[in-house]
Amino acid sequence: MFTYSFEKLEVWIESKKLTKDMYLITKKFPSGEKFGLTSQLRRASISVCSNIAEGSARKTNKDKAHFTIMAFSSAVEVLNQIIIAHELEFINSKEYKNLREQIESITNKLNALRNYQINK
Repeated sequence: MFTYSFEKLEVWIESKKLTKDMYLITKKFPSGEKFGLTSQLRRASISVCSNIAEGSARKTNKDKAHFTIMAFSSAVEVLNQIIIAHELEFINSKEYKNLREQIESITNKLNALRNYQINK
């Protein structure tokens, strides 16, 4: 089976894990949040790894960097939403800390990837 270039990126692997974690955590959210925060967190977290994958298929480094920036923006959106979820007590402090650390690692790697893409 062929492995695509994005599948080898540590940042994609980490963002895919974040997405899986978001799905597991949001299962515990109140049912009234199904079309609110639950949906938003899932959509934004999927957007991170999806933009990394889509960007890897672009021809120019400028296009690749554009999708990396979009992935970064989605990661920051996830951060905003987990802050709100924590304040609403939908997630506990341990979950919040873990998710925040994951996002910090992902955004640091996305910054490095973008810098590589625009300076290449």
